[in-house]
Amino acid sequence: MLPRDVTDLLPQKKPFKMVDTLVYADGHRIQTRFTIQGDNVLVDDGIFTEGGMIENMAQSAAAGTGYFFSSQNKEVPLGYIGALKNVDIRHRAQIGDTIETELETLHTIGNASIVSGKIFFRKELFASCELTIFVQEN
Repeated sequence: MLPRDVTDLLPQKKPFKMVDTLVYADGHRIQTRFTIQGDNVLVDDGIFTEGGMIENMAQSAAAGTGYFFSSQNKEVPLGYIGALKNVDIRHRAQIGDTIETELETLHTIGNASIVSGKIFFRKELFASCELTIFVQEN
């Protein structure tokens, strides 16, 4: 049932958790929300870093994958970023901002998926990239 907290869907825990809520997941699209906190390890001078933005997209993919597996009563697998492509960071979020991340699977071959990720704040595009993600099923 969505939306839901992602704590049990991600191997990452606070202070390295970069997603709060899984809003939507259907096997092809994923939507998440994340509110930037001041104690986040990827905040620098009150600004969410570029690395934080990319990690948010990767963890959003992990949350959607975790939801898919757990809804089938399977163990949540580990995933790894294999490559980044076309990274475009236009703006960076600040402490207190709630960003919304959308992912769309472009291609899946075996245990590898190419995913298009976009981060929005108040409907304005803040960042985007393509991620190649490998899932290691247990």
